[in-house]
Amino acid sequence: MAAPFSNWASQIANRFMSASIGIGTALTLASSCLYVVEAGHTAILFDRLQSGTRPDIYKEGLHWKIPILQYPISYEIRTRPANIQSETGSRDLQTVLLTLRLLYRPEAAKLQTIHQKLGPDYDERVLPSIGNEVLKAVVAQYDASELITQREMVSFKIREALTKRAADFNITLDDVSITHLSFSPEFTQAIEAKQVAQQVAERSKYIVMKAEQEKKAMIIKAEGESKAAELIQKAMAAGAGFLALRQIEAARDIAESLARSRNVTYVPQSGGFLFQMPGGPGHPPQERTNEPSD
Repeated sequence: MAAPFSNWASQIANRFMSASIGIGTALTLASSCLYVVEAGHTAILFDRLQSGTRPDIYKEGLHWKIPILQYPISYEIRTRPANIQSETGSRDLQTVLLTLRLLYRPEAAKLQTIHQKLGPDYDERVLPSIGNEVLKAVVAQYDASELITQREMVSFKIREALTKRAADFNITLDDVSITHLSFSPEFTQAIEAKQVAQQVAERSKYIVMKAEQEKKAMIIKAEGESKAAELIQKAMAAGAGFLALRQIEAARDIAESLARSRNVTYVPQSGGFLFQMPGGPGHPPQERTNEPSD
């Protein structure tokens, strides 16, 4: 009984091992026939039988391939940033250092062309070269001061020219902006000195205008005083009424000034008026009566 059971168990084990090997081989073969295109990517398929890439574009998801004979090449089609720095000269021969920030992506429908002509590192091959070319061509059209005052126009021309050049290489530029603009230290110092001189000139101009206004005010005041003196002289020559009016005005001003003082008391001439004088110990306050004067 033991021998038949042992043979049966051995046969079962062999069959199970063969099935496992077959399933493993099938799974390995199936996995080698599949590939996944990640999100934000697009793939092209290189075929060794055709000695080149197939014309189809494979988007995100699971796709089939022939093992060994075919393999996928994935390209990221999401927008990516890049910085381009260039030192060039302006129209007035000033050294200018510019930094551009680009947002770029490849044209998905032209991936075969990009791969055949440029390769996976197309951005490193194309963007620095066309960036320097465009920057030198555009900056040379402006003076150094115009690059500051017309920065928006300069940025627009750079973006327009660079977008056209990138399209020749099947690259789309979503945005182009100037992030840094600087000049040589000598030119920067000259600009600062010019600004200081302009501020000093404006201040001097203000001081001169202020002095002129003060001069005009003094002349007008002197003319007014002269006219007033002339009118007073004519009034005095005409009669004594003017002097009497001046006396009344002076008396009114004095009365108003005394009325505001706390140390002045008015004593009426008619009737009695009592003053309470403080006395010493044992001496009550005395009563004083002011008799009307004759």
